[in-house]
Amino acid sequence: MGKTLEEIKKLIEERGIQMVDFKLTDIDGRWRHLSIPAERLTESTMEHGIGFDGSNYGYAPVENSDMVFIPVLDSAVVDTYAEVPTLSMIGDVRVIDLPENRPFDQYPRNVAIRALEYMKEIGVADRMVIGPEYEFYLFDTVQYNTDYYNMFTQIYTSQAAYASGEADNNNGYQVMPGSGYHNSLPTDIRNDVRSRMCLAMKEWGVDVKYHHTEVGGSGQMEIEVELGDMLKLADDTMSAKYVIKNEAVSEGITATFMPKPLAMEAGNGMHVHMLLFKDGKPVFYDKDGYAQLSKEAHWFMGGLLSHAGSLCAITNPSTNSYKRLVPGFEAPVTIGYAMSNRSAVIRIPAYAKTPDTKRFELRNPDATCNPYYAYAAILMAGLDGIKNQIDPHEKGWGPFDFNLYTLSDEEKAKLKGLPTTLDEALSELEKDHDYLTAGGVFPERLLKQLIARNRAAASKISKLPHPMEFAMYYDL
Repeated sequence: MGKTLEEIKKLIEERGIQMVDFKLTDIDGRWRHLSIPAERLTESTMEHGIGFDGSNYGYAPVENSDMVFIPVLDSAVVDTYAEVPTLSMIGDVRVIDLPENRPFDQYPRNVAIRALEYMKEIGVADRMVIGPEYEFYLFDTVQYNTDYYNMFTQIYTSQAAYASGEADNNNGYQVMPGSGYHNSLPTDIRNDVRSRMCLAMKEWGVDVKYHHTEVGGSGQMEIEVELGDMLKLADDTMSAKYVIKNEAVSEGITATFMPKPLAMEAGNGMHVHMLLFKDGKPVFYDKDGYAQLSKEAHWFMGGLLSHAGSLCAITNPSTNSYKRLVPGFEAPVTIGYAMSNRSAVIRIPAYAKTPDTKRFELRNPDATCNPYYAYAAILMAGLDGIKNQIDPHEKGWGPFDFNLYTLSDEEKAKLKGLPTTLDEALSELEKDHDYLTAGGVFPERLLKQLIARNRAAASKISKLPHPMEFAMYYDL
Protein backbone atom coordinates (compact mmCIF):
# COMPACT_ATOMS: atom_id res chain seq x y z
CA MET A 1 0.00 0.00 0.00
CA GLY A 2 1.44 3.37 -1.06
CA LYS A 3 2.13 6.31 1.20
CA THR A 4 -0.46 9.05 1.39
CA LEU A 5 0.08 12.79 1.36
CA GLU A 6 -1.13 12.95 4.95
CA GLU A 7 1.53 10.43 5.98
CA ILE A 8 4.18 12.50 4.22
CA LYS A 9 2.98 15.67 5.94
CA LYS A 10 3.15 13.88 9.29
CA LEU A 11 6.72 12.81 8.53
CA ILE A 12 7.59 16.40 7.60
CA GLU A 13 6.25 17.62 10.94
CA GLU A 14 7.90 14.89 13.01
CA ARG A 15 11.33 15.35 11.41
CA GLY A 16 11.25 19.13 11.27
CA ILE A 17 11.55 19.11 7.48
CA GLN A 18 11.90 22.57 5.94
CA MET A 19 12.42 21.77 2.26
CA VAL A 20 11.09 19.12 -0.11
CA ASP A 21 13.52 18.19 -2.88
CA PHE A 22 12.40 16.59 -6.14
CA LYS A 23 14.90 14.56 -8.13
CA LEU A 24 14.35 14.08 -11.87
CA THR A 25 16.39 11.98 -14.30
CA ASP A 26 17.81 13.53 -17.47
CA ILE A 27 18.43 11.65 -20.71
CA ASP A 28 21.96 10.65 -19.69
CA GLY A 29 20.87 9.17 -16.36
CA ARG A 30 21.94 12.01 -14.06
CA TRP A 31 19.70 13.28 -11.30
CA ARG A 32 18.71 16.92 -11.48
CA HIS A 33 16.66 18.53 -8.74
CA LEU A 34 14.60 21.44 -7.53
CA SER A 35 13.30 22.23 -4.07
CA ILE A 36 10.19 23.82 -2.59
CA PRO A 37 9.41 24.93 0.98
CA ALA A 38 7.80 22.02 2.80
CA GLU A 39 4.53 23.86 3.35
CA ARG A 40 4.03 24.10 -0.41
CA LEU A 41 3.60 20.33 -0.76
CA THR A 42 -0.21 20.18 -1.10
CA GLU A 43 -3.02 18.27 -2.79
CA SER A 44 -2.60 20.67 -5.71
CA THR A 45 1.01 19.52 -6.09
CA MET A 46 -0.16 15.93 -6.38
CA GLU A 47 -2.95 16.77 -8.82
CA HIS A 48 -1.36 19.39 -11.05
CA GLY A 49 2.35 18.79 -10.47
CA ILE A 50 5.20 21.28 -10.66
CA GLY A 51 6.08 22.81 -14.00
CA PHE A 52 9.52 22.83 -15.60
CA ASP A 53 11.13 23.19 -19.03
CA GLY A 54 11.96 19.69 -20.24
CA SER A 55 14.04 20.92 -23.19
CA ASN A 56 17.01 21.43 -20.85
CA TYR A 57 17.11 17.75 -19.87
CA GLY A 58 18.46 16.56 -23.23
CA TYR A 59 15.37 14.87 -24.63
CA ALA A 60 14.34 15.14 -28.27
CA PRO A 61 12.20 18.22 -28.99
CA VAL A 62 8.47 17.74 -28.69
CA GLU A 63 5.59 19.96 -29.72
CA ASN A 64 5.37 21.22 -26.15
CA SER A 65 8.40 21.32 -23.87
CA ASP A 66 6.35 22.58 -20.93
CA MET A 67 6.06 19.68 -18.53
CA VAL A 68 5.08 18.90 -14.98
CA PHE A 69 6.33 16.28 -12.62
CA ILE A 70 4.19 14.50 -10.06
CA PRO A 71 5.98 13.43 -6.85
CA VAL A 72 6.20 9.68 -6.18
CA LEU A 73 5.26 9.63 -2.51
CA ASP A 74 6.58 6.11 -1.90
CA SER A 75 10.08 7.35 -2.72
CA ALA A 76 10.13 9.90 0.13
CA VAL A 77 13.30 9.77 2.22
CA VAL A 78 15.12 12.24 4.44
CA ASP A 79 18.14 13.51 2.52
CA THR A 80 20.82 13.74 5.21
CA TYR A 81 23.34 15.14 2.72
CA ALA A 82 21.53 18.49 2.78
CA GLU A 83 22.30 20.79 5.73
CA VAL A 84 18.77 22.19 5.84
CA PRO A 85 16.32 19.41 6.89
CA THR A 86 15.16 18.09 3.53
CA LEU A 87 12.79 15.41 2.32
CA SER A 88 13.70 13.89 -1.07
CA MET A 89 11.33 12.39 -3.65
CA ILE A 90 11.61 11.29 -7.26
CA GLY A 91 9.00 12.37 -9.79
CA ASP A 92 7.09 11.09 -12.79
CA VAL A 93 7.01 13.50 -15.73
CA ARG A 94 3.99 14.46 -17.83
CA VAL A 95 3.51 16.76 -20.82
CA ILE A 96 0.99 19.55 -20.31
CA ASP A 97 -1.96 18.78 -22.58
CA LEU A 98 -5.75 19.02 -22.86
CA PRO A 99 -8.00 17.68 -21.55
CA GLU A 100 -5.45 15.91 -19.34
CA ASN A 101 -1.70 15.86 -19.01
CA ARG A 102 -0.12 12.76 -20.58
CA PRO A 103 2.97 10.75 -19.65
CA PHE A 104 6.12 12.03 -21.37
CA ASP A 105 7.07 9.00 -23.44
CA GLN A 106 10.80 9.81 -23.49
CA TYR A 107 11.14 10.17 -19.72
CA PRO A 108 13.31 7.27 -18.49
CA ARG A 109 10.99 6.09 -15.73
CA ASN A 110 8.02 6.14 -18.13
CA VAL A 111 9.96 4.04 -20.67
CA ALA A 112 10.63 1.43 -17.97
CA ILE A 113 6.97 1.45 -16.91
CA ARG A 114 5.85 1.01 -20.53
CA ALA A 115 8.26 -1.93 -21.02
CA LEU A 116 6.70 -3.70 -18.05
CA GLU A 117 3.21 -3.00 -19.38
CA TYR A 118 4.21 -4.45 -22.75
CA MET A 119 5.57 -7.59 -21.08
CA LYS A 120 2.18 -8.13 -19.45
CA GLU A 121 0.25 -7.34 -22.65
CA ILE A 122 1.98 -10.06 -24.67
CA GLY A 123 1.43 -12.55 -21.85
CA VAL A 124 5.04 -13.63 -21.28
CA ALA A 125 5.20 -12.62 -17.61
CA ASP A 126 3.71 -10.21 -15.12
CA ARG A 127 6.85 -9.47 -13.12
CA MET A 128 10.50 -8.87 -13.97
CA VAL A 129 12.97 -9.23 -11.11
CA ILE A 130 16.53 -7.98 -11.40
CA GLY A 131 19.62 -7.59 -9.26
CA PRO A 132 22.38 -5.18 -10.34
CA GLU A 133 25.90 -5.27 -8.92
CA TYR A 134 27.50 -1.88 -8.29
CA GLU A 135 31.26 -1.70 -8.89
CA PHE A 136 33.11 1.55 -8.29
CA TYR A 137 36.48 2.98 -7.32
CA LEU A 138 37.22 5.07 -4.24
CA PHE A 139 40.13 7.48 -4.70
CA ASP A 140 41.73 9.89 -2.25
CA THR A 141 42.02 12.51 -4.98
CA VAL A 142 41.40 12.84 -8.69
CA GLN A 143 42.68 15.67 -10.86
CA TYR A 144 42.13 16.26 -14.55
CA ASN A 145 42.50 19.10 -17.00
CA THR A 146 40.99 19.30 -20.48
CA ASP A 147 42.54 22.53 -21.77
CA TYR A 148 43.71 21.89 -25.33
CA TYR A 149 47.29 22.81 -24.38
CA ASN A 150 47.38 21.07 -20.99
CA MET A 151 45.56 17.74 -20.77
CA PHE A 152 46.20 15.28 -17.95
CA THR A 153 44.65 12.99 -15.34
CA GLN A 154 46.18 12.23 -11.97
CA ILE A 155 44.63 9.73 -9.56
CA TYR A 156 45.84 8.91 -6.07
CA THR A 157 44.80 6.37 -3.45
CA SER A 158 46.96 5.45 -0.49
CA GLN A 159 46.12 1.73 -0.74
CA ALA A 160 47.68 1.40 -4.20
CA ALA A 161 51.07 -0.23 -4.73
CA TYR A 162 52.55 3.00 -6.14
CA ALA A 163 52.02 4.70 -2.73
CA SER A 164 54.38 2.33 -0.88
CA GLY A 165 57.33 4.70 -1.13
CA GLU A 166 55.54 7.74 0.31
CA ALA A 167 56.14 9.03 3.80
CA ASP A 168 52.59 10.22 4.45
CA ASN A 169 49.34 8.21 4.40
CA ASN A 170 51.26 4.95 4.11
CA ASN A 171 50.51 2.12 6.55
CA GLY A 172 52.64 -0.38 4.66
CA TYR A 173 49.68 -2.48 3.51
CA GLN A 174 49.46 -1.60 -0.15
CA VAL A 175 47.50 -3.68 -2.68
CA MET A 176 49.15 -4.88 -5.88
CA PRO A 177 47.29 -4.30 -9.17
CA GLY A 178 44.61 -6.92 -9.74
CA SER A 179 44.92 -8.23 -6.16
CA GLY A 180 42.13 -6.43 -4.38
CA TYR A 181 39.44 -9.11 -4.31
CA HIS A 182 37.99 -9.67 -0.80
CA ASN A 183 40.98 -8.15 1.00
CA SER A 184 40.61 -7.94 4.79
CA LEU A 185 41.61 -5.36 7.38
CA PRO A 186 43.99 -3.58 7.69
CA THR A 187 44.61 -3.77 3.94
CA ASP A 188 40.96 -2.97 3.29
CA ILE A 189 41.16 0.67 4.32
CA ARG A 190 37.62 1.45 3.06
CA ASN A 191 35.70 -1.20 5.00
CA ASP A 192 33.96 1.25 7.33
CA VAL A 193 33.20 3.66 4.50
CA ARG A 194 31.43 0.87 2.59
CA SER A 195 29.54 -0.16 5.72
CA ARG A 196 28.31 3.40 6.16
CA MET A 197 27.31 3.45 2.49
CA CYS A 198 25.27 0.28 2.97
CA LEU A 199 23.55 1.60 6.09
CA ALA A 200 22.71 4.82 4.28
CA MET A 201 21.42 2.88 1.27
CA LYS A 202 19.08 1.00 3.62
CA GLU A 203 17.68 4.35 4.80
CA TRP A 204 16.99 5.13 1.13
CA GLY A 205 15.06 1.87 0.76
CA VAL A 206 17.84 -0.05 -1.01
CA ASP A 207 18.22 -3.62 0.30
CA VAL A 208 21.92 -4.48 0.41
CA LYS A 209 23.08 -8.08 0.05
CA TYR A 210 26.77 -7.59 0.84
CA HIS A 211 29.81 -5.41 0.20
CA HIS A 212 33.51 -6.13 -0.36
CA THR A 213 36.67 -4.99 -2.09
CA GLU A 214 36.90 -5.89 -5.78
CA VAL A 215 39.79 -7.02 -7.97
CA GLY A 216 41.21 -3.58 -8.75
CA GLY A 217 44.08 -2.93 -6.33
CA SER A 218 43.79 0.86 -6.53
CA GLY A 219 40.55 1.12 -4.58
CA GLN A 220 37.89 -0.90 -6.40
CA MET A 221 34.76 -1.78 -4.41
CA GLU A 222 31.49 -3.63 -4.92
CA ILE A 223 28.10 -3.39 -3.27
CA GLU A 224 25.54 -5.97 -4.35
CA VAL A 225 21.84 -5.56 -3.64
CA GLU A 226 18.98 -8.00 -3.19
CA LEU A 227 16.82 -9.02 -6.12
CA GLY A 228 13.72 -6.90 -6.63
CA ASP A 229 11.15 -5.60 -9.09
CA MET A 230 12.66 -3.92 -12.13
CA LEU A 231 11.12 -0.46 -11.65
CA LYS A 232 12.07 -0.30 -7.99
CA LEU A 233 15.62 -1.45 -8.76
CA ALA A 234 15.89 1.26 -11.44
CA ASP A 235 14.87 3.82 -8.79
CA ASP A 236 17.26 2.16 -6.34
CA THR A 237 20.15 2.36 -8.82
CA MET A 238 19.75 6.13 -8.93
CA SER A 239 19.57 6.26 -5.12
CA ALA A 240 22.56 3.93 -4.68
CA LYS A 241 24.82 6.03 -6.91
CA TYR A 242 23.70 9.19 -5.09
CA VAL A 243 24.39 7.68 -1.66
CA ILE A 244 27.76 6.15 -2.62
CA LYS A 245 29.04 9.40 -4.12
CA ASN A 246 27.80 11.56 -1.25
CA GLU A 247 29.10 9.22 1.45
CA ALA A 248 32.50 9.28 -0.25
CA VAL A 249 32.50 13.08 -0.29
CA SER A 250 31.54 13.06 3.41
CA GLU A 251 34.72 11.04 4.03
CA GLY A 252 36.89 13.47 2.08
CA ILE A 253 37.38 11.01 -0.80
CA THR A 254 35.70 10.53 -4.18
CA ALA A 255 33.77 7.68 -5.83
CA THR A 256 33.53 6.97 -9.55
CA PHE A 257 31.49 4.47 -11.56
CA MET A 258 33.55 5.13 -14.70
CA PRO A 259 33.95 1.81 -16.51
CA LYS A 260 37.73 2.17 -16.90
CA PRO A 261 39.32 4.94 -14.82
CA LEU A 262 42.68 3.12 -14.68
CA ALA A 263 44.22 1.49 -17.74
CA MET A 264 45.83 -1.57 -16.16
CA GLU A 265 43.26 -2.29 -13.45
CA ALA A 266 39.92 -4.07 -13.59
CA GLY A 267 37.04 -2.00 -14.89
CA ASN A 268 33.72 -1.18 -13.25
CA GLY A 269 30.78 -3.13 -14.57
CA MET A 270 27.18 -3.26 -13.48
CA HIS A 271 26.22 -6.91 -14.01
CA VAL A 272 22.47 -7.38 -14.11
CA HIS A 273 20.84 -10.59 -12.83
CA MET A 274 17.32 -11.23 -14.14
CA LEU A 275 14.36 -13.57 -13.92
CA LEU A 276 10.66 -13.47 -14.82
CA PHE A 277 7.52 -14.56 -12.97
CA LYS A 278 3.96 -15.19 -14.14
CA ASP A 279 1.10 -15.72 -11.69
CA GLY A 280 3.70 -16.08 -8.95
CA LYS A 281 5.56 -18.90 -10.71
CA PRO A 282 9.13 -18.65 -12.10
CA VAL A 283 9.24 -18.54 -15.90
CA PHE A 284 12.94 -19.36 -16.17
CA TYR A 285 13.06 -22.64 -14.20
CA ASP A 286 13.09 -26.16 -15.67
CA LYS A 287 14.74 -28.91 -13.64
CA ASP A 288 15.56 -30.82 -16.84
CA GLY A 289 16.91 -27.91 -18.88
CA TYR A 290 20.54 -26.91 -19.35
CA ALA A 291 21.58 -25.32 -16.03
CA GLN A 292 17.94 -25.95 -14.96
CA LEU A 293 16.76 -23.14 -17.23
CA SER A 294 13.50 -23.32 -19.19
CA LYS A 295 13.13 -22.90 -22.93
CA GLU A 296 11.74 -19.40 -22.25
CA ALA A 297 14.93 -18.57 -20.36
CA HIS A 298 17.04 -19.78 -23.28
CA TRP A 299 14.94 -17.78 -25.74
CA PHE A 300 15.30 -14.72 -23.50
CA MET A 301 19.08 -15.22 -23.56
CA GLY A 302 18.84 -15.67 -27.33
CA GLY A 303 17.17 -12.27 -27.61
CA LEU A 304 19.87 -10.62 -25.50
CA LEU A 305 22.64 -12.20 -27.55
CA SER A 306 20.91 -11.53 -30.88
CA HIS A 307 20.66 -7.83 -30.07
CA ALA A 308 23.89 -7.59 -28.05
CA GLY A 309 25.52 -5.09 -30.41
CA SER A 310 22.67 -2.56 -30.43
CA LEU A 311 21.94 -3.18 -26.75
CA CYS A 312 25.47 -2.01 -25.93
CA ALA A 313 24.57 1.46 -27.21
CA ILE A 314 22.15 1.72 -24.27
CA THR A 315 23.80 -0.44 -21.60
CA ASN A 316 27.33 0.85 -22.36
CA PRO A 317 26.74 4.39 -23.69
CA SER A 318 30.11 6.05 -23.02
CA THR A 319 33.36 6.01 -24.97
CA ASN A 320 35.02 4.84 -21.76
CA SER A 321 32.75 1.77 -21.69
CA TYR A 322 34.70 0.13 -24.51
CA LYS A 323 38.02 0.52 -22.71
CA ARG A 324 36.60 -1.87 -20.12
CA LEU A 325 35.25 -4.41 -22.63
CA VAL A 326 38.69 -5.81 -23.50
CA PRO A 327 40.27 -9.23 -22.84
CA GLY A 328 42.25 -9.89 -19.69
CA PHE A 329 40.29 -8.02 -17.02
CA GLU A 330 37.30 -10.36 -16.40
CA ALA A 331 35.13 -8.22 -18.68
CA PRO A 332 33.07 -10.02 -21.34
CA VAL A 333 34.02 -9.56 -24.98
CA THR A 334 32.40 -12.58 -26.67
CA ILE A 335 28.72 -13.00 -27.46
CA GLY A 336 27.76 -16.24 -25.74
CA TYR A 337 26.44 -17.89 -22.58
CA ALA A 338 27.78 -20.41 -20.07
CA MET A 339 27.60 -21.72 -16.53
CA SER A 340 29.80 -19.81 -14.09
CA ASN A 341 32.02 -18.46 -16.88
CA ARG A 342 32.95 -14.81 -16.48
CA SER A 343 34.38 -14.58 -19.99
CA ALA A 344 30.91 -14.96 -21.55
CA VAL A 345 28.46 -12.06 -21.98
CA ILE A 346 25.79 -14.10 -20.19
CA ARG A 347 26.77 -16.08 -17.10
CA ILE A 348 24.49 -18.54 -15.31
CA PRO A 349 25.46 -18.54 -11.61
CA ALA A 350 25.71 -22.10 -10.32
CA TYR A 351 24.82 -21.05 -6.76
CA ALA A 352 21.26 -20.03 -7.79
CA LYS A 353 19.58 -23.45 -7.56
CA THR A 354 16.01 -22.95 -6.34
CA PRO A 355 13.15 -22.33 -8.80
CA ASP A 356 12.52 -18.83 -7.45
CA THR A 357 16.18 -17.81 -7.83
CA LYS A 358 17.14 -19.61 -11.06
CA ARG A 359 18.46 -16.87 -13.30
CA PHE A 360 21.35 -15.57 -15.39
CA GLU A 361 23.31 -12.33 -15.47
CA LEU A 362 24.21 -10.01 -18.31
CA ARG A 363 27.80 -8.96 -17.67
CA ASN A 364 28.50 -6.21 -20.18
CA PRO A 365 26.44 -3.27 -18.75
CA ASP A 366 28.13 -0.51 -16.78
CA ALA A 367 26.84 2.29 -14.60
CA THR A 368 27.33 5.08 -17.15
CA CYS A 369 24.00 3.86 -18.52
CA ASN A 370 20.65 5.39 -17.73
CA PRO A 371 19.30 2.51 -15.59
CA TYR A 372 15.68 2.98 -16.67
CA TYR A 373 16.59 2.78 -20.36
CA ALA A 374 19.09 -0.03 -19.78
CA TYR A 375 16.78 -2.30 -17.79
CA ALA A 376 13.89 -1.60 -20.20
CA ALA A 377 16.09 -2.37 -23.22
CA ILE A 378 17.31 -5.61 -21.63
CA LEU A 379 13.70 -6.65 -21.05
CA MET A 380 12.68 -5.75 -24.61
CA ALA A 381 15.58 -7.72 -26.12
CA GLY A 382 14.68 -10.75 -24.02
CA LEU A 383 10.98 -10.52 -24.87
CA ASP A 384 11.90 -10.39 -28.56
CA GLY A 385 13.87 -13.58 -28.08
CA ILE A 386 10.87 -15.29 -26.50
CA LYS A 387 8.46 -14.04 -29.19
CA ASN A 388 10.73 -15.30 -31.96
CA GLN A 389 11.99 -18.38 -30.07
CA ILE A 390 15.65 -17.48 -30.65
CA ASP A 391 17.64 -20.50 -29.48
CA PRO A 392 21.17 -19.38 -28.48
CA HIS A 393 22.57 -22.90 -28.85
CA GLU A 394 21.29 -23.24 -32.41
CA LYS A 395 22.85 -19.84 -33.18
CA GLY A 396 26.24 -21.10 -32.00
CA TRP A 397 26.39 -18.87 -28.93
CA GLY A 398 27.15 -21.60 -26.45
CA PRO A 399 27.12 -22.95 -23.93
CA PHE A 400 30.79 -21.98 -23.67
CA ASP A 401 31.86 -23.94 -20.60
CA PHE A 402 35.53 -23.04 -21.00
CA ASN A 403 37.65 -19.92 -20.74
CA LEU A 404 37.09 -17.93 -23.91
CA TYR A 405 40.25 -15.89 -23.30
CA THR A 406 42.48 -18.97 -23.73
CA LEU A 407 41.23 -19.95 -27.19
CA SER A 408 43.61 -19.87 -30.14
CA ASP A 409 43.37 -16.95 -32.55
CA GLU A 410 41.84 -19.30 -35.12
CA GLU A 411 39.12 -20.39 -32.69
CA LYS A 412 38.50 -16.82 -31.53
CA ALA A 413 37.97 -15.74 -35.14
CA LYS A 414 34.91 -18.00 -35.29
CA LEU A 415 33.22 -16.18 -32.40
CA LYS A 416 31.21 -12.98 -32.59
CA GLY A 417 32.31 -10.21 -30.26
CA LEU A 418 30.74 -7.17 -28.67
CA PRO A 419 31.28 -3.76 -30.29
CA THR A 420 34.75 -2.40 -29.63
CA THR A 421 33.81 1.28 -29.82
CA LEU A 422 30.80 3.44 -29.01
CA ASP A 423 30.50 4.39 -32.68
CA GLU A 424 30.23 0.72 -33.61
CA ALA A 425 27.50 0.16 -31.00
CA LEU A 426 25.57 3.20 -32.23
CA SER A 427 25.73 1.91 -35.80
CA GLU A 428 24.29 -1.38 -34.55
CA LEU A 429 21.47 0.52 -32.83
CA GLU A 430 20.70 2.40 -36.04
CA LYS A 431 20.30 -0.92 -37.88
CA ASP A 432 18.67 -2.93 -35.12
CA HIS A 433 16.07 -1.24 -32.91
CA ASP A 434 12.64 -2.58 -33.91
CA TYR A 435 12.65 -4.74 -30.78
CA LEU A 436 12.91 -1.53 -28.73
CA THR A 437 10.11 0.38 -30.46
CA ALA A 438 7.70 -2.60 -30.25
CA GLY A 439 4.61 -1.70 -28.26
CA GLY A 440 5.60 1.96 -28.27
CA VAL A 441 8.15 1.37 -25.49
CA PHE A 442 11.08 3.35 -26.90
CA PRO A 443 9.93 6.29 -29.07
CA GLU A 444 11.82 6.50 -32.37
CA ARG A 445 12.73 10.13 -31.72
CA LEU A 446 14.25 9.18 -28.37
CA LEU A 447 16.53 6.61 -30.01
CA LYS A 448 17.54 9.13 -32.67
CA GLN A 449 18.36 11.64 -29.94
CA LEU A 450 20.42 9.12 -27.99
CA ILE A 451 22.35 8.19 -31.13
CA ALA A 452 22.97 11.85 -32.05
CA ARG A 453 24.11 12.82 -28.53
CA ASN A 454 26.47 9.90 -28.16
CA ARG A 455 27.85 10.22 -31.69
CA ALA A 456 28.73 13.82 -30.83
CA ALA A 457 30.47 12.64 -27.66
CA ALA A 458 32.41 9.96 -29.53
CA SER A 459 33.41 12.47 -32.21
CA LYS A 460 34.62 14.92 -29.58
CA ILE A 461 36.82 12.31 -27.91
CA SER A 462 38.21 10.99 -31.22
CA LYS A 463 39.56 14.43 -32.13
CA LEU A 464 41.57 14.90 -28.95
CA PRO A 465 45.27 13.94 -28.74
CA HIS A 466 46.09 11.37 -26.05
CA PRO A 467 49.24 11.44 -23.87
CA MET A 468 50.14 7.96 -25.11
CA GLU A 469 50.25 9.34 -28.65
CA PHE A 470 53.00 11.71 -27.53
CA ALA A 471 54.94 8.74 -26.14
CA MET A 472 54.49 6.80 -29.38
CA TYR A 473 54.81 9.46 -32.06
CA TYR A 474 56.29 12.70 -30.74
CA ASP A 475 59.82 11.95 -31.95
CA LEU A 476 58.89 10.69 -35.41
